[in-house]
Amino acid sequence: MKLLEEIVIEDSIEIEAEPEAVFKFLLNLKDDASYRAWHPDDHISFCWVKGKPWEVGSIVHAKEYIHGVVHTLKFVVTKMIPNRLIEYTPTFWLFRVFIPKNSFIIEKTSSGCNFKAIGCYRVGRIGKLFAKKRITEGINSIKKHLREEGDYLKKCVEKNDL
Repeated sequence: MKLLEEIVIEDSIEIEAEPEAVFKFLLNLKDDASYRAWHPDDHISFCWVKGKPWEVGSIVHAKEYIHGVVHTLKFVVTKMIPNRLIEYTPTFWLFRVFIPKNSFIIEKTSSGCNFKAIGCYRVGRIGKLFAKKRITEGINSIKKHLREEGDYLKKCVEKNDL
């Protein structure tokens, strides 16, 4: 019997632009202004505290709203394949128990590319038993946030690409 259940939240969107254009947009996330351009409603601040954007080992500090609450996030990039994949995880070991991996996957299609955002989470049995409603609300908020990020990304990249 597993103590933690894995929940994978995924959202994808077709973008009429080459994978390189989407990856370039992500590489250009360097400061508060570029981060807010991606999601003006929820993104607050963003800075690289170690390394270059999206290089393995680089660390980013971000603040954003999720389910109406400001969250301070600190992630380390764990894998990067140019124009195809970025994986990152929280820097704090305890958070990694519950958020083992987040990914951006970019796949070439006949009309441009597919951008996929994936969040992997772990929830304990006791949490599910006593906080099921709150966990469900959190999952739905993350799904909504990923959908909105995809929509904003599509608008930004297609506007600049065409």
